[in-house]
Amino acid sequence: MLALLDEAPDTVAVETEELHAADLADIAETLERVDVARLLKVLPPARAADVMEYLEEELRTELLEEMTPREAAALVTEMNPDDRADALEELEDESIDEILSEIPAAARHETEQLLAYDTDSAGGLMTTEFVSVPEDMTVEDALAAVRRIARGGRREAMYTVYATDTEGRVQGVMSLRELLAAPEGAKVSDVAWGEVVSVLPDADRETVAQLTRNYDLVAIPVVDESMRILGVVTVDDVIDALVEEHTEDSQKFGGMEALDEPYMQISVLGMIRKRAPWLGVLFVGEMLTASAMQHFQLELQKAIVLTLFIPLIMSSGGNSGSQATSLIIRAMALGEVRLRDWWRVAMRELPSGIILGAILGAIGFTRIIVWQRTGLFDYGPHYFLLAITIAAALTGIVTFGSLAGSMLPFLLKRIGFDPASASAPFVATLVDVTGLSIYFTVALLILRGTLL
Repeated sequence: MLALLDEAPDTVAVETEELHAADLADIAETLERVDVARLLKVLPPARAADVMEYLEEELRTELLEEMTPREAAALVTEMNPDDRADALEELEDESIDEILSEIPAAARHETEQLLAYDTDSAGGLMTTEFVSVPEDMTVEDALAAVRRIARGGRREAMYTVYATDTEGRVQGVMSLRELLAAPEGAKVSDVAWGEVVSVLPDADRETVAQLTRNYDLVAIPVVDESMRILGVVTVDDVIDALVEEHTEDSQKFGGMEALDEPYMQISVLGMIRKRAPWLGVLFVGEMLTASAMQHFQLELQKAIVLTLFIPLIMSSGGNSGSQATSLIIRAMALGEVRLRDWWRVAMRELPSGIILGAILGAIGFTRIIVWQRTGLFDYGPHYFLLAITIAAALTGIVTFGSLAGSMLPFLLKRIGFDPASASAPFVATLVDVTGLSIYFTVALLILRGTLL
């Protein structure tokens, strides 16, 4: 590509016309930024805009900032409205205003409308390029109108046609195939489905994704309070939003703030800012574990053998809590569990925790007995009571871990936080402290008068 740009730049457009814009963007990202700018200049404006839509956000932003407002305006005008808004949103406010002033009035108006919405809302995800026809139009006239729209310019959501009344309110929806297969002379209102799944512009992206998945939609209309259609969210934008949402949730679940940039692009200092606060909180939480051990210092001095099982006890409780948290956070994201279901979840996790704890307790009990009987390790004359202690403690700790891990997302959601903040390290820290208390309390009850 670099050789082509140097030796025959006029042929670049022809040589690359068979490449998908996404593939050409991948090639562009391997070049120096100055060469990417050269590549965009030798491509036709519409083709250059297509490539820009697929470039990484940081590179796209840098390229737009280096262009004059007129050059940037000429490029972004060719983009789909939603992609245009996304590209401009990353720029400084002053740069946005300068570029918008160079954009044609109609495109400027729709871009300003899209920029006004929150990026994570349906309004922020939608495109204003959709196909609608009057409900009282005949099928033949509707097909002719769709052809004119398709030939007149880019329409991102061409596969779904919306039927509207004279006020622009959505009255029905049909696929392009249904319109093509409709009987001659029929009205659009006779063909379109009357039940239209739609969202308001302030609906969050999770709601949009949930409806798209539930109804197998390729596009979902965004309407105002009067059911007038404002735009549509296409399935490709839903997928992008889901990937971003899942990435954020995964990072939060790992015990850190979500990154604002891709991993390889964020600075080391930026990475530290995202990770250090949570590590500090978790470290302070783990200090409570030391306090718990100090509280039971006398018991530990009397029965050193109890310390052998502290890692086992702590990890089992943390693991069970992390499992429960993962299940509930995912169930919440899919809409399978709501805030009011906390009691039902608790009633499921309680017996599950007891059974899981009993299974681990049985394994721990067997291990101590086998090691003692075979001479692999000497746990002392009270090894049987020690085995019972470990089994009982594991049952209690795993049960508590399951309950705590499943209830924490509900608590966070109830007070207005993201349930994904109930990270695995956070749950493990919580269960570590309480797990030690349960362990030593059980040991005091069972081993009093023998080891203690």
